[in-house]
Amino acid sequence: MIEISFRDKALEAVWEKVRAGERLSFEDGHVLMRTPDILSLGKMAHWVQRSRSGDAVYFVLNQKIEPTNVCVLECEFCDFAVKPGAAGAYEMTIQDMLDKLTPEIHEVHITGGLHPTWNWEFYLDILRKIRSAFPNVDVKAFTAVEIDFFRRKFKMSVEEVLRQLKEAGLRTMPGGGAEVFSERVRKELFHQKIGAEDWLQIHRIAHRMGIHSNCTLLYGHIETADERLIHLIRLRELQDETGGFLSFIPLAFQPGDTGIKPKNDFTSAIDDLRMIAVSRLMLDNIPHIKAYWVMLTEEVAAVALNFGADDMDGTVGGERIAHDAGAVSASTLAKDQIVRIIRDAGKIPVERDVFYNPLNVYTDHVIGKIPYLNSVPFYDHFEQRRFRLLPVTPRRMGLLSKAGRLDAGLFSLMDYLEQKESLDLLDYCIANRDQVMSVLLFSNHGWRDLEGKTIGIIDDTATSVRLLQVLLEKKYGVRAIFSRMQTGVNDYAMYDAVLLIGDEALRQRKKPSHSFELVFDLATEWYEWQNLPFVFAVWGVRKEIAEAEKEELRNLIDRSLQHGLEKLEQTGALHSKRISYTLKDTVEYLQGFQFKLGERERAAIDRFASLVAETASAHSALNS
Repeated sequence: MIEISFRDKALEAVWEKVRAGERLSFEDGHVLMRTPDILSLGKMAHWVQRSRSGDAVYFVLNQKIEPTNVCVLECEFCDFAVKPGAAGAYEMTIQDMLDKLTPEIHEVHITGGLHPTWNWEFYLDILRKIRSAFPNVDVKAFTAVEIDFFRRKFKMSVEEVLRQLKEAGLRTMPGGGAEVFSERVRKELFHQKIGAEDWLQIHRIAHRMGIHSNCTLLYGHIETADERLIHLIRLRELQDETGGFLSFIPLAFQPGDTGIKPKNDFTSAIDDLRMIAVSRLMLDNIPHIKAYWVMLTEEVAAVALNFGADDMDGTVGGERIAHDAGAVSASTLAKDQIVRIIRDAGKIPVERDVFYNPLNVYTDHVIGKIPYLNSVPFYDHFEQRRFRLLPVTPRRMGLLSKAGRLDAGLFSLMDYLEQKESLDLLDYCIANRDQVMSVLLFSNHGWRDLEGKTIGIIDDTATSVRLLQVLLEKKYGVRAIFSRMQTGVNDYAMYDAVLLIGDEALRQRKKPSHSFELVFDLATEWYEWQNLPFVFAVWGVRKEIAEAEKEELRNLIDRSLQHGLEKLEQTGALHSKRISYTLKDTVEYLQGFQFKLGERERAAIDRFASLVAETASAHSALNS
């Protein structure tokens, strides 16, 4: 826990709430928005960011496509949109859009003007043809304003608009168009645009349909500090309800030639950093905060990485909206430059996909950290020294290890078994000798009635899915169909059963958002069958790492684990509050684990490996 010497004593009470994992109030936000102690504010936000994201800062190789600047609206703050036939008006063809993409791009971000004559099929064809030509590119497209425009123009419900877009290839939605949730500001600056209720409802519907999205706030024009805080709290409330926001992006207003005259032509670096920090502290349930360099400038974005931001967006080729309004940043930022900025900030550059799954890591001495409550005893008191921590789900950790991008980690058992020729096994694990409570099959059918049924599998898992397969086929003589799901927002009702692990399983066990009647604990099923504990994860380190570094790592793990278990009531307190677990719940849960490998754990590993070998050819797609 860091110690902060506050120049503004009003921050001390807020800091106590932050350290205790308590939600900040509107009044707390007032203190943050007014404090002159910017450095202490940044330290608080940076502590929260590191507790969530470790040393990781994310970026994506992306391309912005703005199909047209022709728009039916006339928003006061917009310097991008024009009327049909106006000087500078443009309309891209689908081929024009495809020509902007390359196989190296991971994300295409599509937003633009509300064109008065384009038909619905054209929009669907944009997505279909991108998906066909670039099947590995994730499409993030169409703000809530555009969705509302489609609904009105083509006389469909929001649900139908989103359903057809999703079928055509839409993966996620951007957060633009929110501006600021103030009717006063809306009437003055964008009275033709949707307001807060419509924006929030469209994102609510998207999340319920399994479409993740981002969220934004446009600040630095005529809004007040109160209006900024109300906006943040309303986003937080929707995230409590749906869990569908991936990231929050504070957007600094670019005045351009709009005629809107804020106090300064551009927001100051202090205001930008304050907004990043306040966002991280207030939005306790939104995973990521972006330092959107396009509007902040590269220099301010770099500092923001120590003020609570953990994402730099990406290369953003083709962006025009902000630059037409006077943004002074470069129009693109090359990957090598982004990596350099992140490294210079003392962070791990992590190339990601649209769902924040790590694709590559650009530094050494990286330790994988399973971001679940059950692994907290290993990490809460981990002294980093030469090592840096990267929170990453079990399945993605295995993929990074296979690519040689991690030095060590608490690996899924399946990944260790598949990579044991390149990994040394350490004497630490996550194992259970009865129920685990966080590897659960929620089902409307008994085990033997799952024959031929479709089971949704949370995308995080590498080992639990194989355990489920072994239980179905070897214990019950049943074969089911497995289908990967994205973590977070899912329509569980479309499956006959779902396999959830980690914090999501704990949440659904405590406060279910589904109608499944049965819950099966996979560790209990295994123990009753084999009379052995089940080992879900083991610590491994790359064989080529120097022996001195391996010994240092062993000592760090041992000290952290000993400290964590001695103070079990304090261990994971902040983490458990994020998943609405009480202190009693947390202690009971963590006491059920075995964290060191013993003879029975090793026997269980051997037994499971032999059963997996007998079913190795089945469901291979889930291991990709």
